[in-house]
Parts: sequence; structure tokens; C-alpha cells
Amino acid sequence: MKLVKILFILSFVICLQSCLAADDDPVSVPPITGQTLDPDLGGAKQGNQVWVDLSEPKDRSMTSNLRTDWDLGFYSGDEFRVVINGSIIMAAGKIPDATDIDAITSAQVASLQNEIMVGSFLASNLQYVDNPNGMFLTQTTGIAPINASDRDNPVYLINMGRDIYNGTITPGSAITGGNERGWYLLQITRANTGYKLKYRDLSSANPHMEYILTKNSDYTLNFFSLKNGKEVTIQPKRKNWDIGFTVFTNEVFYSPGVSAGSYVYADFVISNITDGVGVYQVNIPAGTNADQYYNNFKTSDIDASKFIFNDQRAIGDHWRTVTGSNGAQVYGDRFYIIKDAEGFFFKLRFNKMMNDKGERGYPQFEYEIL
Repeated sequence: MKLVKILFILSFVICLQSCLAADDDPVSVPPITGQTLDPDLGGAKQGNQVWVDLSEPKDRSMTSNLRTDWDLGFYSGDEFRVVINGSIIMAAGKIPDATDIDAITSAQVASLQNEIMVGSFLASNLQYVDNPNGMFLTQTTGIAPINASDRDNPVYLINMGRDIYNGTITPGSAITGGNERGWYLLQITRANTGYKLKYRDLSSANPHMEYILTKNSDYTLNFFSLKNGKEVTIQPKRKNWDIGFTVFTNEVFYSPGVSAGSYVYADFVISNITDGVGVYQVNIPAGTNADQYYNNFKTSDIDASKFIFNDQRAIGDHWRTVTGSNGAQVYGDRFYIIKDAEGFFFKLRFNKMMNDKGERGYPQFEYEIL
């Protein structure tokens, strides 16, 4: 917990000189001073997502899940928004004029299957994925806001992405996708203050399944697995994570300003912008000792105007490179300043992205509170 209520009872503590009443405001307690962490991304297949709370002790600072554990995330706030699992290369597109989820056949959507995908190097395929900046409350791509009128909510064709790769990977490389997970049909409506899901496997002749998902406001997103037909816990409770390691569906460019559509990245780091986490990159001046510059950076050096609160990719893939004569390696000329949801500041730098065998998916970073 980042916020604790400190209660002192004067009559039972002889040495106490002051106390807080039970109805006083919560007191923000500074988090731990800092530490070095080694997230386990599952090696070069990058099978795990890892969520990091910089305020927690080492044994409680990280939680993880398989990327394939979930398919959809449902916003628990006042709005009705849904995200898809970009870490497994999912995509979603509306089926024109479709209303009956059980009447749709594979033949009817065959042409759409050639469009609803990631990595086709067409700018148009961005419409089928979530906005990579993470501002899902305002995005116009992927799954549209869930309308209050049932009939105004379309039926979607869902590209379920790819399983975690299960073969041999050359040291220094990463493979983000294995076998295809198939196609589903999906329609979402509102159910009081929650969501009603209708879904079925496109390849199945069985009628659709239904599920009522109730918003749990302890979490920013409530997650659901279409494959397993159940809710799952993925991210920690709201404000209880700051950065996350994940495979990521991003936008790529042929040249500045010329989009090549969506593409998949390994070794990606996102920040929890939905709960108010901000990040910016500090570039170490050329010719400067990197260790000294990092160690000497203090609170008074923070430039508040540089914090990025509206793009979860502030760290992204900028902390490492996978090209060049030296292959995959961490950049040594930069570090990051993070402001968490409680207003505490941290400096953070990456030390490595591979293990001693040269296998990717084993990053290490260190950080300190400022």
C-alpha cells in the first residue's frame, strides 16, 4: 500500500508526544529508497508480462502473468471502454451490417480476415488495434465505446493473435508470436453498470456464449479470457503499478510522418498513464561520465515540464537497441525520471537486457527515490 492511515492512541503509548485523530487525512509515506530488479520476461519468447510497483519492497514489487492469460480488458470507471490484448498481436474489426452473431459464417468474413491483422505494413491496419499511446478513453480505433443502445453496438471479428512461441531461438534474438489462435465473433453491450459479452469461436457451429462482467473499481481494467470464458486478474490494483514489461503492438513508420501501420515489439516498457504516472528521458551529455551524471542527479534537477502523462511509450523501446555491430544492448547514455501516482519521484536506469548466455528477455534495472 502506498497510502497508510497512521493511528496513535495516546493513552497506551507513554513516549508519544502527539497523535492523529482517526478521521485525519491519509498520510503519504515515502517509498523505499531504491533497489535493483530483474524482471523475468520468460526469455527470448517473451512469454510474460511483468508489472512493477517502484514503492514496494523487492519481494512484493513485481507481479507477472502469461501474455495469453487474457484477451480483453474492460474499463472500470464511468465510461464503457474495452481494450484488446496487443501483447499477443490481437486485432478487432467491425463486421458491416451484422446483427446476429450466430448467423455469421467464415465465408462471409473471409475478405475481412485479410485486413484485420498486425504487421501488414499498411497504415490502414491501425484502425484494428488500440491506440499505441494508451489513451484508450479517447481512442477511435479497436473496439468502439460501448453504446447505451444495444442495437448500436456492432458485431466484431476478432483476430485472436498468436500463442507464445515454443521453438528454439537464436541467442540475441526474440520471437514474439507462435501459432495462430484463430478467430472469434464478439458483441458487447451494457449490463447496468457492467458489460454483457456475446462471443463464439468462428470455426465452431455452437451457439454463442454469454457472460456478464461487473466493474470492479479496485482495478483500472477488469480482464477476461475469451478462450477460457472467465475473468482473470492481470494488472495489480489501480495505482499499484508504475511500469510494465510486455510485448507490444506499436506504430512503425517508413519515414518521418509516413506510417507503415502496426507492428510488434519485444522488450517494451509501458507506464501507467491511466492512473497518473509520468515519465521522461534524461539524455547524458556526450563526454560525461554516465555513472557520475546519474548518481549526481537530484530532485532539484527535475524538469517538470518534460513529464509525459499522455503516452505510455515514454520509455517504450528507447532504453535498448537490437541493431548495430554490437547487437542487442542497453543504451548507456540515458536514464528515466518517473513520477508515480502518489507524487513521488524516482530515477531509473537499465543495466542489461540479456542473461549471461546472450538470451533476451532478462532485463535488469536499478532505481532510487529522489
